[in-house]
Amino acid sequence: MKHTAYIKTVLGPIKISEVDGFITELLFVKDTHDIPGEQKTPLLEKAEEQIKEYLDGTSRRFDLPLAAKGTEFQKTVWEALYKIPYGETRSYKQVAEMIGRPDASRAVGMANGKNPILILTPCHRVVGSDGKLTGYAAGLEIKEQLLELELTYGGR
Repeated sequence: MKHTAYIKTVLGPIKISEVDGFITELLFVKDTHDIPGEQKTPLLEKAEEQIKEYLDGTSRRFDLPLAAKGTEFQKTVWEALYKIPYGETRSYKQVAEMIGRPDASRAVGMANGKNPILILTPCHRVVGSDGKLTGYAAGLEIKEQLLELELTYGGR
């Protein structure tokens, strides 16, 4: 059964979903007018606590069971994202090289764009080969804020 909660954060409201004991979705909500009642579970409460700690700079890690739905290639890309250290970035080409597919930069970008579990699967740490910020499902402003947050607290 799917349970969904909404978290108010400094970056805006976040929708987070759980199915069978796994986080399956974390997305920024653009329209807050239609937020339904919450269905918090112990896992969603734990996720909310960890996300807030991350956003206030008191934690760099997440200890949550994740189960993103996607193709095998997408899942391979998402697994590679966990290897990008907090406060650092990698280019799409570097991620493609990490997964042993050096010519798949564009496909890595597409997989990044399909990531259903933002923040927890750190696709915000992937940038263009020139270091410039490129697409992010929640918008470049939020991507920039997440990267700035990590740089600010990265020295701790």
